[in-house]
Amino acid sequence: MNWLPTSASTFAPQVDSILFLVTIISVVSIILVSFMLIYFVFKYKRKSANDQTPAITHDSFLETLWTVIPTILCIVIFIYGYVYYDRYTTTPKDAYEINVTARRWSWSFAYPNGKKTFNELYVPINKPIRLVMQSDDVLHSFFVPAFRVKQDLIGNRYTFINFTPTKEGVFDIYCTEYCGLSHSDMIAKVHVVSEFEYAKWESGEEAKVENAYADMAPSKVGEQLYSSKGCVACHSIDGANGVGPSWKALYGKKREFTDGSSELADENYIKNSILYPVKGPDAKLVKGYGPVMPSYQGLLSDSEITAIIEYIKTIK
Repeated sequence: MNWLPTSASTFAPQVDSILFLVTIISVVSIILVSFMLIYFVFKYKRKSANDQTPAITHDSFLETLWTVIPTILCIVIFIYGYVYYDRYTTTPKDAYEINVTARRWSWSFAYPNGKKTFNELYVPINKPIRLVMQSDDVLHSFFVPAFRVKQDLIGNRYTFINFTPTKEGVFDIYCTEYCGLSHSDMIAKVHVVSEFEYAKWESGEEAKVENAYADMAPSKVGEQLYSSKGCVACHSIDGANGVGPSWKALYGKKREFTDGSSELADENYIKNSILYPVKGPDAKLVKGYGPVMPSYQGLLSDSEITAIIEYIKTIK
């Protein structure tokens, strides 16, 4: 069905088949009911002023028919859906477990070997995946259209998703539960790669990622990171007020904090703001803004932080 998103998991065809079944039943029912309405309008319309409405009695056969048929259809849909739901919620024994944390307005992923990524999820193809998910703040919802999986993330409890990717490529991750001002910017990517490529990535051989930036100026790398790492969700570059302070003319500007102190926005200040935005010995909260920014410690390399700083310098 070309009108649906790409099918990229074992679960996707099952969801599509249920959708197709419900669609067929709905279309047939609408056509049948519409035909009967039109037919009865003409068959039983009053033909003259003397026509009398006949005495209406019940028809046991018809009443049984229009009760039994919808009941059977509902039972079929329920059983069909439950079988797939059971598969969806049952975790395979060899599933690869990844921890997911949602916060306004970004995603972070922690892997079994201790590796972490931000707004980018990496998984091997044809490998059962189990996501253990939680929210650091408000209600969020993890949705990958290509996998046909969706699950809410709730504070102070874990929720789970199981899927097996079947197609290599890069697919979108959305938050589908309204979570505040920058909800529409809470978009991430899931990278489905071969087992060989995943093993290289997992072991730290990320040369191809570094090479992607090899011929780019640091400020240009920072501009890309501004979007890919979720900074765009809270920080504008045109001076507009947002969840966080605007980056326009930020570098070299005096910043005033909620504790009454102030500091010049130089390289050290920007780096500390990225690593320790709310907590830590160097944490500084800009006056007029709340403590909502997550720490990027362990999520950004030193070279990436430097690139972001160089990009901020260019925003006049």
